[in-house]
Amino acid sequence: MPIDVIRPQWPVPANVGSAITLRSGGCSTDPFGQSNLALHVQDDAQSVIANRQSLVQSLRLPAEPLWLDQVHSTDLVYAPSAIDSPQADGSYSDQFGAVCAVLTADCLPVLLCDRAGTQVAAAHAGWRGLCGGILRKTVATFKYPPDLLLAYLGPAIGPQVFEVGGEVLQAFLDQAQNPTHRQAIAAAFRLRESVGDNYLADLYALARAELQASGVTEIYGGDYCSYSDSERFYSYRREPKTGRNGSLIWLRG
Repeated sequence: MPIDVIRPQWPVPANVGSAITLRSGGCSTDPFGQSNLALHVQDDAQSVIANRQSLVQSLRLPAEPLWLDQVHSTDLVYAPSAIDSPQADGSYSDQFGAVCAVLTADCLPVLLCDRAGTQVAAAHAGWRGLCGGILRKTVATFKYPPDLLLAYLGPAIGPQVFEVGGEVLQAFLDQAQNPTHRQAIAAAFRLRESVGDNYLADLYALARAELQASGVTEIYGGDYCSYSDSERFYSYRREPKTGRNGSLIWLRG
């Protein structure tokens, strides 16, 4: 059964393909039902492989996506020459035949391309990677300047439920690229007065601030909540034993 997907709504060139998978349509059983794409979450391996094959067929992908061994780092790999399952949290490609992909269940997937349609990239931006600079590193892989790039923010845990400690706010402030960026970071955290030094953090706002500080002005998406939307998205905070949604981007021939 084909895995259901969202087609991101952003003005990419015609030769750029992108998709975000939903929970429905695959063959995994609970608690991974139905379209889990991750092999590391204790799902039946044959079900995951079948889901991945179904995705390739239904989207008519030019190749199997480059599935990463994600470790909340800021490391990126060049997809066309990468070996299977490299340890990294992002990939990029300027060649037809390579599909960049990241898996998430509350962390933020970010897709990027240039307006000319010559390069694409996908980044796994949990708060650690986002704070560490994975998006600015992804932007730096492009040959075109940042103001000629487009970014799409896929489904992540929403700002009404993503609770973090004060140390997370400080970590982001310490990495601010300039005073305007620092101000935007501070605005992305809302103190929960009844819960000590805890905050509600807006991953989408933090990603926008990071991208803007890096020179990217065209930013789309950012209107989902993986935690609250249990029908469409997996959420590690909601269910620690769960699957992963995939966010993919590639160049068409």
